[in-house]
Amino acid sequence: MNEYLQSKINRIKRGANRGTYNVEKINAILDAGFIGYVGYIFEGKAITIPMAYGRMGDKIILHSSNANRMLNTLLKTGTMSITVMHLDALVLARSGFHHSVNYRSATLFGSVKKIEDKDAKNKALYVFMEHMMKGRWDGVRKMTKDEFDRTLVVEMTIETASAKIRDVGVNDDPNDLDLDIWAGIVPIKQIATYPIPDTGKPTDMQIPKHVLDYYSENK
Repeated sequence: MNEYLQSKINRIKRGANRGTYNVEKINAILDAGFIGYVGYIFEGKAITIPMAYGRMGDKIILHSSNANRMLNTLLKTGTMSITVMHLDALVLARSGFHHSVNYRSATLFGSVKKIEDKDAKNKALYVFMEHMMKGRWDGVRKMTKDEFDRTLVVEMTIETASAKIRDVGVNDDPNDLDLDIWAGIVPIKQIATYPIPDTGKPTDMQIPKHVLDYYSENK
């Protein structure tokens, strides 16, 4: 599948020219991030919570404690939606009306289930940690049985999705172009700075290669 099918739930109406249903482009947005915003209904109230996630093909992996209210509510509902967004620039126009931002955002819709099989759960946790930082899984101690048993892991199968991308400059009215007002864009980028060791032994240890690799790729 190259594109998600358009339907009432994922079709982009406002700014449709910026929309895409391309699976590869949507996956690129997901892989560039680590935090998504999950929406759910609890006792009749709408709640949105930022959650770290991992991607495994067409699956989104979330985890928390067994008592996590949001995940247990999603499991009861059986469906969920998550949005991932990257802010790339402030777009400063000659009028307040035309101010905007450059961004990449993807919204996913799908079914949710608990991962109970031991091997599948272990694989999902591996994917989650490797999504955060490649190589980190092998750089930490193994989970204890108690930690493993106390961790609730769910997967969302992406059934449909859409994305919006704005990556252009100022779009002012023609009559405003000669005004003595500065206009342009202010690029925004999330970067990694040099790793800071924890107190104790880490202060005397070499920084692991996978950590330095991450720093080098994202500085």
